[in-house]
Amino acid sequence: MNLRYATGQIEVICGSMFSGKTEELIRRLRRARIARQRIQVFKPGTDDRYEKEAVVSHAQDRFDAQMVKSSVELLRAVDDRTDVIGVDEVQFFDPGIIEVLDKLANRGKRVIVAGLDQDYLGRPFEPMPQIMAIAEYVTKTLAVCVRCGEPANRSQRLIATDDRVLVGAGEAYEPRCRRCFEPDLARQLDIGLMDMNGVLESSRPRDAVDAADSRSTDGETR
Repeated sequence: MNLRYATGQIEVICGSMFSGKTEELIRRLRRARIARQRIQVFKPGTDDRYEKEAVVSHAQDRFDAQMVKSSVELLRAVDDRTDVIGVDEVQFFDPGIIEVLDKLANRGKRVIVAGLDQDYLGRPFEPMPQIMAIAEYVTKTLAVCVRCGEPANRSQRLIATDDRVLVGAGEAYEPRCRRCFEPDLARQLDIGLMDMNGVLESSRPRDAVDAADSRSTDGETR
């Protein structure tokens, strides 16, 4: 084992959708592989967007990984000889992942996790806040707001559903800055909201839209 990580550590990479979290995770894993360290990478069973046996970025960078259904299964799958452990989409794991990551770091492992820090309403996405609290290093990545071009740290949902977990990519989310982000589905007048069948639907009743349009002449709309 590399003596640099003999005491163990947790590194968190977090941010919005399309901010390069998985790319940064893969970059660190590739450097560890160049250093000939033993690596294991895990992903939650809910994330099957690209490949089941690899973590894949939106830019199609990939790194072989093992899909696991729970934090307990992850812990059991870790080889004692492993130096570096990578976990992608950590926010989709059960709350037990906090103790598991802490336990692995206490065993002297270098643990690198990536995931969302906020949900589609802009609220802290558990268990990421707790993992950030026990981590030695936290890296916040920023995307580019598709509306104004400013740095974006929020994930705007484009599909009309209030389910907190909705696995998707460009068809379901886009990065927004603080100013352009609108968590209230009823106020997303300019977004082509889709229902779960992919059909565009209005984000407000017609009378609400008309009222908002009339106010826009007074400069009161966002």
